[in-house]
Amino acid sequence: MPVRKERAGDGETPGAHRSTQAERRARTRNALLESAARGLSRYGYGNLVLEQVAREAGYTRGALYHLFKGKQELTLAASEWVMETWNEEVGRPVEQETDPATALLTLARAHTVFCRRDIARIAIALRVEFSGQDHPIGREVEKGYELLVGRCARLVEAGRRAGSLPDGPPARDVALAFVGALEGTSITLAGRTPHDESLVAAAVAGTLGLTP
Repeated sequence: MPVRKERAGDGETPGAHRSTQAERRARTRNALLESAARGLSRYGYGNLVLEQVAREAGYTRGALYHLFKGKQELTLAASEWVMETWNEEVGRPVEQETDPATALLTLARAHTVFCRRDIARIAIALRVEFSGQDHPIGREVEKGYELLVGRCARLVEAGRRAGSLPDGPPARDVALAFVGALEGTSITLAGRTPHDESLVAAAVAGTLGLTP
């Protein structure tokens, strides 16, 4: 891939809006974060090569180091970027559902679609790699995992109060089983369209006590 050289107005037609320095910086940053997320999803933290991240994004290694101090800072930023992307593509549709049971199944389907992207394995890859370690990246990934489990537990409790979910084991235990089934099945079936959505929904429905 040719290395992109940043120039004022690069790629713009005459008379078009000329990009500001902040806009060009944001484009560069987003491209590097997406490239890093792909690399972390594929190879993990230990095998991530920053020069390759920059090259696949279309930039030089110098451009990467201009924005990020090193691998740890880039990884933390990429993890946050993926979470923000997930919130837009998965979290927002879930928030629009009024029934908690439907919201959980919507989460499962939307997450499955998200897992078709090559950035989706980053959280699992980093959780496995930093498991049992007191490391800033491991702590940040675990925090994101706990937020997801907590969100699902609250939906389970709300569904039981509303009568759309049956009573059963403690809500947190159900949420842990839900997230486990969600992550494992969606990653395994990633890209196996169009049946991946329905199969993941059926897998998580069992953890919720619903009939698929």
